[in-house]
Amino acid sequence: MRNISTVIFIGLIFITGLITSCHPPAKQLKAGLWRGVISVRENEIPFLFEVKGGTIDSTSIFLINGEDRFELKKVVYSNDTVSIPIDLYDVVLKGKFTENSIDGQFIKGSSTKKLTSVPFNAKYGALPRFPKSGGEPLVSLTGTWDVNIISGENTTKTVGNFIQKGDILTGSILESTGDYRFLEGVVNGKRFSLSTFGGSSPYLVKGEFINDSTFTGEFITLRQTSKLEGKRNPRAALPDPYSASHLKEGYSTVEFSFPNLEGKLISLSDSRYTGKVVIVTILGSWCPNCLDENTFLSAWYKENHQRGIEIIGLGFERKDDFESAKISLSSLKNRLGIEYEILFAGKSGTENASKALPALNGISAFPTTIFIDKKGKVRKVHTGFNGPATGKFYEDFKIEFNGLIDSLVKE
Repeated sequence: MRNISTVIFIGLIFITGLITSCHPPAKQLKAGLWRGVISVRENEIPFLFEVKGGTIDSTSIFLINGEDRFELKKVVYSNDTVSIPIDLYDVVLKGKFTENSIDGQFIKGSSTKKLTSVPFNAKYGALPRFPKSGGEPLVSLTGTWDVNIISGENTTKTVGNFIQKGDILTGSILESTGDYRFLEGVVNGKRFSLSTFGGSSPYLVKGEFINDSTFTGEFITLRQTSKLEGKRNPRAALPDPYSASHLKEGYSTVEFSFPNLEGKLISLSDSRYTGKVVIVTILGSWCPNCLDENTFLSAWYKENHQRGIEIIGLGFERKDDFESAKISLSSLKNRLGIEYEILFAGKSGTENASKALPALNGISAFPTTIFIDKKGKVRKVHTGFNGPATGKFYEDFKIEFNGLIDSLVKE
């Protein structure tokens, strides 16, 4: 009798153990806000994202930076591991996950270099990008700044444009080749921190005010940590973006013939483009500033192409392979709803782009945009792109862009 009772008791313990130890693990990421951190050389680069979707097959993730929301539609689950590929930028976030956490790696691939892999983790909840510490802001960063990015003996002159509301800080840093997109952060006392992760590379800016018009700091990327020097300047500006690339002497137009995504060769001499104003944008699906420019151009084209305007995108991709480029450029085209032709022009790199368009003195940045009049003559070449994160610089660009197109249409 004692033995039977013992067996029953042990059996109950065993069953109870099964019940308590078999709570099903999380099958998918919990819907809602998350705070992620990418760790780079003893620095944590924070970012926010939101998980949406009711089922495993319908999960979407939105990377949040300022007013920008970048959607990731592909999320792959395998037991207790989640992979979040960001195909445009050859990036994946991968790690083990529970109901309230992810612990893994940020992995950035390259067709020519070794993989970059650094720690990544995330926690569930409406957590702040940066914790508040150090008291109320003592100085405002609002306005434009001359900013020097110093790496060893090299100094890159840039422009910072920021908006501070209370202790919340947004804005961007502009170079001649483009901007660092939507930076977002906080001001504590005399110190400030900004970060962004829009799917490509994470960035972290840390600074401290020396006085109301000067700051010093650091700019942290995957590759390096650079020094920052900032000086307030209401008239801060970059060199003329129309001065870097131009036609060589003796040329009045550009010529090319490249396949579209269906494999058909397209050139400016095709009937679709003759007698029209044509915008040629040199891009790569891997290029965040190209994404911003073509987001603008895609919407603009739908409203304006009936005025006798066409756009052609020349895509330079990671691999010099049509089938690979077709996948990446189609992904870009579908994401942005692009209705103009995107052509595969070759492998990425300014040298390759320069060879593809020998009538120009050279291509120094992606994107580069060529404006062609109704007679097929190149009128202007614009280097880089100041996207919506740059505030007034973006608004100024749109006014200038529309003014130029209006004048070419009227001719």
